[in-house]
Amino acid sequence: MAQAGVVEGVIGAGIDHGLHLLAEALDGQDQATDVLERLSANSRGRLSTQVLGEVFRVLTAKRRPAVPSVDAVTRLEVLAHTWPIYVVTPAIVLEAARGVRDYRMKYWDAQLWATARLNQIPTILTEDAPGATLEGIRYVNPFAAAFDPASLS
Repeated sequence: MAQAGVVEGVIGAGIDHGLHLLAEALDGQDQATDVLERLSANSRGRLSTQVLGEVFRVLTAKRRPAVPSVDAVTRLEVLAHTWPIYVVTPAIVLEAARGVRDYRMKYWDAQLWATARLNQIPTILTEDAPGATLEGIRYVNPFAAAFDPASLS
């Protein structure tokens, strides 16, 4: 049986958009917090080790003002203990490389796609490519008014 979804933003130059979903929720911003709470209530969220690293980078280097490292580590610990985490494996790296080769994806976007594909996760949440589907992996905007975590298959 397939898993429910990956909480993450992917596709092209917009990788930070999805990461901001997590970063904003960790900062208590209402819309992002609501999305994560609905995913959690429906047991529909998943993260990868790549996502955890990128969240740390966004919190400590991209956000203004930046979150102090000690606080960012605490926030990562919360995520790591709240959500199922998928480890990036050599098979995922090879599948990501295939995504770059075959679909001209940027590598980090391809790695998220490969993580979802190889773990049979049919949906990636992102603002960047809503409605797109690639080899059975569907991209859904979690901020769309009609978004319902319970509908994720």
